[in-house]
Amino acid sequence: MKNVEMKVEGNILTITIDLSKEYGLSSSGKSVIIASTEGVQFHFAIKTV
Repeated sequence: MKNVEMKVEGNILTITIDLSKEYGLSSSGKSVIIASTEGVQFHFAIKTV
């Protein structure tokens, strides 16, 4: 992952992205990329009792 930090504290998931970083333009050239999971997909499940 680029510029993405995730942490779980208790029941809280925090995703942190540094908005001052840039990784160039998107493939269309219309957006500036500031973070990427580089294709990694995350699946979160909530356990209920």
